[in-house]
Amino acid sequence: MAHIKRKYIDSHWLVFIFQGIIAFLFGCLTLFTSDSTSAEMVPVVGISLLALAVVEFANSVYRSYTKQGWAVSTLVAIFDAICGVLLLFIMQEGMTWHLVLMSVYTLLRGMFELAIAFRTTVDPTDRFIWGLCGVCGIIFGIAIFNSGHLANVDFMRFFGAYMMILGVSSLIYSIHNRDQQREDRVARSEVARQSALKRTGKKS
Repeated sequence: MAHIKRKYIDSHWLVFIFQGIIAFLFGCLTLFTSDSTSAEMVPVVGISLLALAVVEFANSVYRSYTKQGWAVSTLVAIFDAICGVLLLFIMQEGMTWHLVLMSVYTLLRGMFELAIAFRTTVDPTDRFIWGLCGVCGIIFGIAIFNSGHLANVDFMRFFGAYMMILGVSSLIYSIHNRDQQREDRVARSEVARQSALKRTGKKS
């Protein structure tokens, strides 16, 4: 059984399912919608980030209920929500600001995923999934930041490619996370059973 610290990576597996679906669908929409301009896609990005924020807020409520620590999940939700709101309502003019914001978002998200990989688990599968996703986030963040000289739609596609990777990684991890949680429950039940047997033996 993998020894997982009780941190963000221990969120309920459905959180990663919903996150994966949102990110993957948006990534597909961005990559395979060739006739849309970046200006038309910016509101879609904002909506997708707000949807991710809703999932994270739900996760923070779940984690507070199970007393697993809700601070990190809440901060991620606020970060997603702020970026989504900026894209939808404040930065309606000027593609340069959109490019910078999405570059910063992708870079910071990639760094967060690297932190998940190397600070919250010792399981090699978990580390590979989130490490790969984090490295891709940093690479695509730099690519977005340096794509200002290209056609405006290019940086949007870089962002969409990263979101597809995030979506696939989240979906894969959700399956692995569910198996780990099942193993964890079985292990805890076995420990509780052994403790009960020992107490019964002492009484007799």
